[in-house]
Amino acid sequence: MEKILHIIKRLIPIKLFNRLAPAYHFLFAFLAAVIYGRPSEKLIVIGVTGTTGKTTSTYLIAKMLSGCGFKVGYTSTAMFSDGRIEWLNDKKMSMPGRLFTQVTLARMVRNGCQYAIVETTSEGIRQFRHRFINYDSLIFTGLYPEHIESHGNFENYRQAKGKLFAHLKNCKTKYVNEQKRVVKTEHTFKKLELARVKKTIIADLDDEHAGFFLDFWAEEKFAYTRKNKAGGKEINLVNYGDVLVEASGTKFKILETEINLKLTGDFNATNAMNAVCLGLVQGLPLEKIKIALEGIAGVPGRLEKIDISTSQNTGGGQNFTVIVDYAFEPKAIEKLYETVELIPHERIIHLLGSAGGGRDASRRPILGRIAGERADYVIVTNEDPYDENPEIIIDQVLIGAEKAGKTINDDLWRFSDRREAIKKALEIARAGDLVLITGKGSEQAICLANGEKLPWDDRQVVKEELTRLLADGVDK
Repeated sequence: MEKILHIIKRLIPIKLFNRLAPAYHFLFAFLAAVIYGRPSEKLIVIGVTGTTGKTTSTYLIAKMLSGCGFKVGYTSTAMFSDGRIEWLNDKKMSMPGRLFTQVTLARMVRNGCQYAIVETTSEGIRQFRHRFINYDSLIFTGLYPEHIESHGNFENYRQAKGKLFAHLKNCKTKYVNEQKRVVKTEHTFKKLELARVKKTIIADLDDEHAGFFLDFWAEEKFAYTRKNKAGGKEINLVNYGDVLVEASGTKFKILETEINLKLTGDFNATNAMNAVCLGLVQGLPLEKIKIALEGIAGVPGRLEKIDISTSQNTGGGQNFTVIVDYAFEPKAIEKLYETVELIPHERIIHLLGSAGGGRDASRRPILGRIAGERADYVIVTNEDPYDENPEIIIDQVLIGAEKAGKTINDDLWRFSDRREAIKKALEIARAGDLVLITGKGSEQAICLANGEKLPWDDRQVVKEELTRLLADGVDK
């Protein structure tokens, strides 16, 4: 069905399609939900949105609920799960097309899931991908300028996110039994034996835009803060603090309960609070939430360390650290460096690029400048050019690094081939160095012109090149 509609879409002139696009996307969303039996009405559905922390929050919520004994499915930028199997996101979209989302929700139902977590993006909302999904809880993680060229300006971007929260009021009420399974019933007396799932909003009150999202209708509202802010009489306020970030993980306290995450980074305490609040909304004891969160080892493609001595039977590994991370936006890169400074290292070698295809071009020299200022060596390479000239994108990032004081072929290099760039980064690394590879994380493809996708995984390429270096006898 999706292939047929895609062919029809390509046959329609672009100008005409742009005029028909809203109706096209809305109809597609409706048909997908109907064809697969409106699966979201048979699950407790949590939507996660924001500029930052969506993917990690989605993963932490899913693993927290699983750790508390529930069967959970989820869709996110990094991974998908239908409650039976997990697989890496190979769609190159944080919120894939309506057909994929609905069919995945239907698989969750068939596999006996009680919960579904759906990472919900502004682009997805604009194309009605959230419509005909019956959400129960919405989580706002934080907001700052991103996708501005796509939306026109920041206010349009914020309003697009707001449409998801306005949608909550139109979502039908669900009832669940003691096992948190949705039970469909029209009988009034039967409903008295069940628990009603309250429509809930959860937000990071320390974000300046939290008030905008908390002003939308909900039966119950939760907000978390480490600044002892006033939440208002309609908001359940959850305070946390004493955040301690170390190379081995992150600690923070809620009342007298200390949670010790294996994930490093101050921002991960914030991400974890989304899972904590969701657990509290669902009536789970804080002690069970704590145990579940502390059992999570990491998130694919987010500060993921690559060490071939543990990933392959090589008999030995490299004597430097390699980290692959999804960060591709200036603020995220800045936060990443705050965390990287906690990891013991000698020199930092940073490999990065920037995306094409209408992604905010203004950030390219800024990314180069940040890398030029914070890293000892910078390697600029291809990332996801889409229909743009990749050489121009590389040059725009390179300019920022040069303005920060880096010199080409001295402590700054450019490579059109991402594999060659990774090879260079590993070859110049010495004992104790830290190689930081950003922009793609666990993504499974490089997006080229005319919709072509080149199969790719930074983590796998790093393993291959490290293995080759060690096999060649290079002292690493």
